[in-house]
Order: sequence, then C-alpha cells, then structure tokens
Amino acid sequence: MDQAHPPLRAGTLYLVATPIGNLEDITLRAIRTLKECDIVAAEDTRHSGQLLKHLGISKPMLSYFQFNEARRSEEIIDRLRRGEKIALITDAGTPGISDPGERVVKAALDAGFKVEAVPGPSALTAALTASGLSTKEFHFAGFLPHKSGQRRKQLERLRSCSGTLVLYESPYRIAKLLNEINEVLPGRKVVLARELTKKFEEYLRGTPEELLASIEKRALKGEFVALVEGSDKSPSRAEASHENE
Repeated sequence: MDQAHPPLRAGTLYLVATPIGNLEDITLRAIRTLKECDIVAAEDTRHSGQLLKHLGISKPMLSYFQFNEARRSEEIIDRLRRGEKIALITDAGTPGISDPGERVVKAALDAGFKVEAVPGPSALTAALTASGLSTKEFHFAGFLPHKSGQRRKQLERLRSCSGTLVLYESPYRIAKLLNEINEVLPGRKVVLARELTKKFEEYLRGTPEELLASIEKRALKGEFVALVEGSDKSPSRAEASHENE
C-alpha cells in the first residue's frame, strides 16, 4: 500500500464524504483534507461546524445549498483561481448524491480545475450492501418527485429495470411510496433501511403490503432508503395484469 500522503494541491476542489450518523465513520484521509484545506464549503455551516468541532478542526466556512449553489459556484471558482484548496461537504454522506455539489463540480471542471473525490460514507451503498437484494446491478433514482402523477410516471419508467431499484424517502411520505410501489410493482421484495449507522438502525423486509401493515402500527422516524427487487424480465401475473388494465 502507498504510505505517502502528498499535500493538497492548490486550486483543487475536494469532495469530502462525511458520516451519515456514526461519527466514527469519518476516514483518516477526510480528516487530513479538512485540516489542510484553506476553506470548507458546507451545505449547513452550523451543522458541519459541529462536526469540525468534534474533530478539533477550525476552518473558515462558506455556505452553499440548493438555492444559492449557482452564486456560490462562482465564488468557489474565483477562490480556486487564487490557488485555494477547497473542501466541499454536505450535511451527511457524499456530496452530489441527492445533495448539493453537482453544479459546483461541473463549474469547476468547466473552468479547468481539478476535482478530487475523498470517498467515504454513503447511505446508498450502506443500505444496498446490507439489504440482501442483488448488488450485481442497481439503479439509483434518489428522491422521487413530490407530485403524485410525476412520481407514478417515474416508477412506471423504472418498472423494467433488471437491477435493484434504490430510492430515498422521508418518513412523512414512506407510506405513500409503499402504496405506489404496491400499485406499480406489486409482489416485489422491498427493503426499508432507516437510521443507518445510528443507534436505532433498522432494516424492514417484505412485500409492499406487508411493510404497509407493519409501519401503520408504528411511528417511524429518520430518513429512509427504499430498495426494490429488480425485474426478472418476466413480469409476475400481478404485474402483467396491471399492465393490461
């Protein structure tokens, strides 16, 4: 293994993955990058400030989020032009995966600057690998649209995917999502992963109907990763019947 730890390079944007719950999941490389960078661009400076304080790191911070990402991208590019080393983090997990970051990355690359990933925690990979569903092929769709018609259309487009379907959902819409999966993908195996890496981490497994019956009896908190068994390219009778309606 390469034991060398080259210093951060000037004019580089570092995408640093941060813990999704358990603070022990921060990598040694992520800590070193946060210590050596010139500034940390964070989705929520108050939230990320707590992480830096826990790590004993004090750095200037710049906020960027969904509604100011375009303006902040310009400022980040200006800082890269001045040779600054910038670490970009989100509230939890890997920047750009259903979190701000994609626009900043594109702007940096278009301007000719180097972008380097500092990999680490991700709810997507954590849930998928422990789900028990196929990991050979998967399709990540993130959060579905809020509007029912758009959500249903997207699920219908994803119905024929042969790999495991991975979605993110809030606790306020998880029952709605299960009902929609039951209508569009009846009979598929579903795994709900919640509170990943935290004290009350939990995996719920079953059909959409079984899971609906289960969660109706409980008040479930925390963000969900919903994983749906992929199509076997020979739809079940229930799905075939639904398609012919």
